[in-house]
Parts: sequence; C-alpha cells; structure tokens
Amino acid sequence: MGEPTVDRRTSLTAAPSPGVDEGTRTVDAQATTEASTPLPGGATAVTGRWLRRRRRPRKPRIWFEILLIAVGYWIYSMIRNAVPEQRTKALRNAHWVWQAEHHLGIAVEQSVNHAVNSVTWLIVAMNYYYATLHFIITIGVLVWLFFAHPGRYAAARLVLAAETVIALLGYYLYPLAPPRLLTSGFIDTVVVHHTWGSDSTGDLKSVSNQYAAMPSMHIGWSLWCGLTIYALAKAPWARILGACYPVFTLLVIVSTANHFWLDAFGGVVCLAFGYGLSCLWYGTAPYRLPRVVKEHGTGQAQPAGV
Repeated sequence: MGEPTVDRRTSLTAAPSPGVDEGTRTVDAQATTEASTPLPGGATAVTGRWLRRRRRPRKPRIWFEILLIAVGYWIYSMIRNAVPEQRTKALRNAHWVWQAEHHLGIAVEQSVNHAVNSVTWLIVAMNYYYATLHFIITIGVLVWLFFAHPGRYAAARLVLAAETVIALLGYYLYPLAPPRLLTSGFIDTVVVHHTWGSDSTGDLKSVSNQYAAMPSMHIGWSLWCGLTIYALAKAPWARILGACYPVFTLLVIVSTANHFWLDAFGGVVCLAFGYGLSCLWYGTAPYRLPRVVKEHGTGQAQPAGV
C-alpha cells in the first residue's frame, strides 16, 4: 500500500537484448514495420514485399558464396578472354591515350618505368606483386568480411561485382593495348627479367586477351580492398596498410608498363558505379549496415556460417 506500482510487462519490453547490437535492433525494427505495413494491390504488394526482403541484410551462406565466386570468375575470364583481340584498334587507342596524357601533362609513365626497372630486385618484386596479389588480397578481404562482418558482406560484394561487370563492358567496347606493347620506348619488365606471370608470354599468351587494359581492375579491386579495410578494421596498422595498398598498386601497374594513368582512372569510375548501385539497393553505404544481422525467427544475432 502506498508503494508505486511498476508495469512489469513494460519494463521487460523496454530492456534491450544484450546479445544484439544497436544496428541489429534497428534492422529488426525496420523489418517488423515493413512486414506489418499493408501494400495496395495484389501482385504489386507481393513484389514490394519480395524486394524489401531482398534488400535487407542477411546472413551469407558459405556454399552459395563459394559457388558465386567460382561462377563469377569463370564468366569474367570467359568474357574477358573472348573479346576479339583487335590489335590495330587497341594500339591506335593506346597511342591516343598516350597523346592525351601528354596534353594533360601527366605522361610520366615511361620515366617511372625506366627508373624502377634499373633496380632489379624492386622491379622483380613488382612483377610478382602484379601477378599474384590482385587475386590473393581481394579473396582474403572477401573471406574476412564473410566471417567478421556478415551483415555488410552482401552489400560490399555487390560493389565488387558491379564494378567488374562495367569493366567487362569497357574491355569489349574499348580495346586498349598496355604501354609495354607500344613501340614508344616502354620496357616489358617481365620479359626483360624473365619473371613469371606475364599475360604476353608462355601459355598465358594464348588464353588471355592482351588488349583489356581499360579500365584497370588492379586499381578498381585494390581500391575496394583498401577502402573496406580502412573503414572496418580496428587495428591502426591494418588501416594504414589498407590505405597504402591501392597506392602501391598504382605504382606497380605503371612501373611494370601494364597500364596508363587513365586506365587507373577508369578503374576508379567503375568502383564509383559499384558503390552507387550498392547504396541505391541497400539504402546506405555497405560499411554503415549492421555488422551482424538477426536471423529471421530467432532471438539473437547470428554470425556467418553454413
């Protein structure tokens, strides 16, 4: 008597679940609101609900992601290498790009190429960097996202897929020879130093399109990796490496005479398209989505898994 009464149901409802972070609760609340909001029209309502479900962050499935990466890379390789090797047009385009860079005052690739080539250990390291890290680091970042940031994985992966599709269109519509294939004094550093990994030598020459230099996916993918690591990594040293990775890659592609500066700019444009598409689909940047998502029908956030 005389003591204030407390509504236990209100108290229990207001208490947040300790196993779910704020971002996850926000997504869950939004999903509940969307599910309870009636939509006019039969087919239109069903389509709208389906689209909203597709756009919500969800837990990635490892078997699906492995299959998607394998099929995606197979399609990428098939299309890229099936583009007719239009040598005359590709060389003409390369000369045009080189002249355009002269007019812009940025045509210093040849000087960089010759300067770095004079340091044997450095240029050999760059040759192997160009041939291997492009795939190793990109796959490594995808795996890290899958396990450490499953709620952001699909949106970040969409960026990578979209920029790659645009790059394939560039390879088909604008064949471009790399600087090393010009007769303008560039040095093909792989041929000179007999290192492994050149698309223009050995068995790779017969299966790879030599005139797919615009845009540079070495830049597009490395910049995606760098931005992802910088945005999501907690360790300062990891963020520093993430920021430096695309810068190192830019130096490598120019030093080895595999790309012009403008090829790199093309890679940046492709990446911007990928981020734009992902933001449009998910309603925000990939890195602002919740780190983990609550699996439908469960009471707590779920990590990535099978």
